[in-house]
Amino acid sequence: MFSQADFIQYAQWSGIATLVLAALTVLGFIFKWGLRFRLVGTTGFMLVLTVGLFSLSLAPLTRTVIPGALRYNLVYDNGSTQTVIAIPPQISPTQLEATLRQAASDLYSYGRLGRPGDNQLTIRARTIIHPEPGVSIPLYLGQIKRSLANREDPQMAIDIYQDKFAQLPKSNTSS
Repeated sequence: MFSQADFIQYAQWSGIATLVLAALTVLGFIFKWGLRFRLVGTTGFMLVLTVGLFSLSLAPLTRTVIPGALRYNLVYDNGSTQTVIAIPPQISPTQLEATLRQAASDLYSYGRLGRPGDNQLTIRARTIIHPEPGVSIPLYLGQIKRSLANREDPQMAIDIYQDKFAQLPKSNTSS
């Protein structure tokens, strides 16, 4: 992933190229070159590209990494207050807590809309168990509720359903 310093350097080089093209465009109009209008378009494109690269250098593109979090898959997201993530059945309660915190950080967005009286994002974690051949049952192991308005929510509520861990296959809970 590119860093802010990379984007600053790319913006500088793009800015230099834009200035060179602008000078060529001016020369094209002075000497009435046939490609002068193409140079106007190319200079305009380079100007937009330079502004875009510069704006990317202003905003951090880093992602918060929570230690101990496992990979998860997003199963359901209604775009506002409800999401469900899928986690592996080989998860411990401490890994689940870290994974829920990671999902809360990853899935936060200013574009999520709350409902009146419900301004929290609820992320539920589930896994699939197979009690007998041919039968699959979703098992919800926990959830986290976080604010939709505050990116750094200090009051996230984490619920881990300890009783559900007893239903996981014994060979998978050894981690």
